[in-house]
Amino acid sequence: MESLTRKSKDGNLVNMALRLDTSLQYLKGVGPKLASLFSRHGIRTVGELLEFYPRAYEDQRAARNIASLKVGDIVSVKAQVVSVSSVNMGRSQRKMYDVTVRDASGKIHCKFFRVPYKGYFERFTPFKEVRVVGKVIDYRGRAEFHHPDIRDIDPEEENQDALIPLYTEIEGLSTAKIHRFLKTSLDLIPDEEWPAEKLPSWVVKNYDLISHRKALELIHKPNPDLGNLYMENRTPAHRRLIFEEFFWLELYLASRKTGFKKEPGTALRGDGRLITQLEESLPFELTNAQKKSFQEIKADLEKPSPMHRMVQGDVGSGKTLVSFMAALVAAECGTQSCLMAPTEILAEQHFKNAQKQLSPLGLKVGLLTGKTKTSERKELLQQLADGDLDFLIGTHALIEDEVKFKALTLVIVDEQHRFGVEQRGVLKNKGRSPHFLVMTATPIPRTLAMTVYGDLDVSIIDEMPPGRSPIQTRVVFDSKKAAALQFMSEQIVKGRQAYIVYPLVEESEKIDLKDAVSEFENLQAQFPNFKIGLLHGKMKPVEKEEVMTRFRNGELSILVSTTVIEVGVDVPNANIMIIEHAERFGLSQLHQLRGRVGRGTHKSFCIMIMGYAVSEEAKQRTQFMEQTTDGFKIAEFDLEMRGPGEFMGTRQSGLPGFKMANLVRDMAILQEAREAAFEVLRKDSQLKFAEHQPLREELTKTHGPTALAGIA
Repeated sequence: MESLTRKSKDGNLVNMALRLDTSLQYLKGVGPKLASLFSRHGIRTVGELLEFYPRAYEDQRAARNIASLKVGDIVSVKAQVVSVSSVNMGRSQRKMYDVTVRDASGKIHCKFFRVPYKGYFERFTPFKEVRVVGKVIDYRGRAEFHHPDIRDIDPEEENQDALIPLYTEIEGLSTAKIHRFLKTSLDLIPDEEWPAEKLPSWVVKNYDLISHRKALELIHKPNPDLGNLYMENRTPAHRRLIFEEFFWLELYLASRKTGFKKEPGTALRGDGRLITQLEESLPFELTNAQKKSFQEIKADLEKPSPMHRMVQGDVGSGKTLVSFMAALVAAECGTQSCLMAPTEILAEQHFKNAQKQLSPLGLKVGLLTGKTKTSERKELLQQLADGDLDFLIGTHALIEDEVKFKALTLVIVDEQHRFGVEQRGVLKNKGRSPHFLVMTATPIPRTLAMTVYGDLDVSIIDEMPPGRSPIQTRVVFDSKKAAALQFMSEQIVKGRQAYIVYPLVEESEKIDLKDAVSEFENLQAQFPNFKIGLLHGKMKPVEKEEVMTRFRNGELSILVSTTVIEVGVDVPNANIMIIEHAERFGLSQLHQLRGRVGRGTHKSFCIMIMGYAVSEEAKQRTQFMEQTTDGFKIAEFDLEMRGPGEFMGTRQSGLPGFKMANLVRDMAILQEAREAAFEVLRKDSQLKFAEHQPLREELTKTHGPTALAGIA
């Protein structure tokens, strides 16, 4: 490629015009070496550099001296490094770093509980001049910074504008240098090189959006008069870029949803006979939330296009029974259903419940897992192919090639976030566009459901069946463990049973945590009169089933386990859940584990035991668990604490890595973007209008040629 510089009349090199697809190495001051650094972060062209957005802004008008700092302030402080130190957090390998700085008015500590990148703290030597930007917090009565931005004083700093963008530092590239490259890029891209507006003009007008180009300019060259709005990510530039990120995702989900509606499916209009018989056979009445969810499902099943619906419900809210009712509708129509669960324990539990509730109504129910014997498997598959089996429940074994249905019209997937998209797709392909129902006991905040599962309709079961006993939750430190075990033994003497959960299977030399195997041995010695079982993921399926059967039958008083019991274990007599090292579990895991008790009529208890050197964040998480048993409130809090990628598990969720949008902060913009995306397809279901061609191109570019399959 030709050089992007030329000599002026005075002999100096000047930059020539840039394009968005110009390789970054040709930008003045970059070159091959720095371009390689950028490339490691996915930035190879000028256009990709412009989408490297500031992570924050520093308003130097907020610059203060240390003595004047107040808790809650977001400030900029020019200071001198006093010392850098680190201390071990308890007996673990984790360290807390402390960079102490001072100015003429006083001294302040900058605490770090993780290392931003290798070599970060080696930069700060005593007497070095630095700028610290961050939020002042109160830690044990003392003002501190936690994870502030600390950067070298830039020689040109005094000449900078009052509002300065701060970028995620790339090793070897300061935020000031990155900003200079961005300003140069914006100055040298001529008007004719900027692409035309991709969003339809009516969307830009109706939602009061500035142009994409203007947004990029203002994001990197902030207007000092809008300092507070920049600090809060609420400028017109932020709004435009956030809206666009959400819009592209929602347009893709809308196109998928439109495609589902076009698929030729099987309308299932049962006579209601089996549903009535089931309801009459139950020893309790369905909750209003269960009735409402089933009516939504039933209405979908009666349509000629396949249902794509998710049932969200808390642990023990009765989702499975609602899914069984859907299977009864399929059976009334003479067709087949299947239910795929993520573990053998859960599949077997569903099977036992189906035998208890559906078999008396005449349904033939089968179970297929990895441990199904060859002879049983052969007979089961033959019955399935002949249409003699109404409802097949199983694990991943259901997606194997030899599993063939005669007339599959309903696919139910439990805890769908544990399965990949391909696995769910294989199961769906075993029928002719069957109806698709997914269940999750992981309550998902509405904002996240709209993005990750935006192509599904959602039913929510937010009531608990009558008779479920409330669970009393207490968080204690390890020093109170003896009292917790004493309380547990008193409950066992009364005839109850207990779970004790550990984060590890076996002792680790690197991590100072209690493990299930060694603690199982300790408990056997401590409680010789109690029968204690051990359950963990490394055991063979037959061993796990034997232990669970003994615990269900009351032969074991205590079950020592890892998180293998997180989903699907139902023992009504167990009313004590003790979770060791609760700080090591996520909120969703803690909620699922707690949901293993409170399933009978006995008063139930969950005791979360914290280890040593627990972070403030871990304390907040566990303390929140004491305050509520509402899974949806817990999910909202979890999302705020961890962010969407961590909340879902980025790999499984399919959630895009938003560069600027934040699902918690920007919920209102998400709703607008979703509304706009669905309106586009309502106006032009196949994206044939001239102004919608850029939308077709963007969908294909981002999601591949199959992205348009639903609307083409």
